[in-house]
Amino acid sequence: MKNPYDIIETALVSEKGTDLKTKGKYVFKVRKNASKVEIKNAVEKLYDVKVKSVNTINVEGKNKRSGRMMKAGKRPDSKKAIVSLAKGEINFF
Repeated sequence: MKNPYDIIETALVSEKGTDLKTKGKYVFKVRKNASKVEIKNAVEKLYDVKVKSVNTINVEGKNKRSGRMMKAGKRPDSKKAIVSLAKGEINFF
């Protein structure tokens, strides 16, 4: 089994994520190659909660232009996971 710290990179805090917390859902930035089962096991091990379901979103990096010569570049792609906790679990954030 992989180390949970290798799978979950950070917890994302945003306006939409804050609204989801009232419904018992939390948003994490995870590794691009992580599966739903690995994400579920990592969250359960790190936070000692029971996970109901995991939804994942692949986020494509934005195209950016920067510098004096306006060189084209691209931000890296990433993956988000929305984790729903089982009924009766407490909020951990």
